[in-house]
Amino acid sequence: MRPNPVKRLLRSGKPAVGTWLSLGDITAARFMARSGLDWLTVDIEHSLVGIETAVHIFGAVADAGCTVLARVPANKHDHIKRVLDNGGHGVVVPMVCTKAEATDAIAACLYPPQGNRSVGGSVHALNWGATSNDYYAQANDEIAVILQCEHIDSVRNFDEIYGNKRIDAVFVGPNDLAASMRDANGTPPSPAVFQQALDDIMAGCKRLGVAPGIHTFGVEEAKQKIAAGWQFIAVASELKFMVDGAKQVVDSLGLGKGADLAKY
Repeated sequence: MRPNPVKRLLRSGKPAVGTWLSLGDITAARFMARSGLDWLTVDIEHSLVGIETAVHIFGAVADAGCTVLARVPANKHDHIKRVLDNGGHGVVVPMVCTKAEATDAIAACLYPPQGNRSVGGSVHALNWGATSNDYYAQANDEIAVILQCEHIDSVRNFDEIYGNKRIDAVFVGPNDLAASMRDANGTPPSPAVFQQALDDIMAGCKRLGVAPGIHTFGVEEAKQKIAAGWQFIAVASELKFMVDGAKQVVDSLGLGKGADLAKY
């Protein structure tokens, strides 16, 4: 069975860099899978992507030799089971705020006796270059389990929530984390207060021996986070790459319409 290189990078303390697939476009995913990024995550939480499109993207990315993950719509057993049964190499689970939620997410990723994932499917083995028997025997060791920390309550209770050794990375959603830190009037946290929350997450990951991860919005920010010790690094999205490229052309030619693309 094909090993999961992302798990190995994270376990060795090295960065694993990828991006979000949010357009639901199979052809774009095929090209992105050959870009040299370590992984691609199909965003099923906030995008228009449905399960059928996601499954085709899983196959296109896996066939190109890249690691494909799925951010599920919510921390529910059926969501996790479905993306894994259809060939995802791992899951990103949003808004994990309690120990029970973390335990449930991990259990849904693993076959018994380690978890409660049910046995079924066929595409999963295909995307791992394995027989079904090999997949069932080895999937628990290869599936990447990435839980998101995107609420200040998760930061405050970090060790209790993320202390399970089956977690490969704790991934910060900066926008939701900042939103959860607004005061009663809706004022966002100051940069210093928000940075302290990130520092607390990093310290918690070091204590627990789990890889810290974060979404970044460009190359320079990604470089800074890697230098600071963050490992599971998302850089923007394929949509952001596209509109940034278009904006560069428009601005370079002096067409005067680039400002409209800045909001995406």
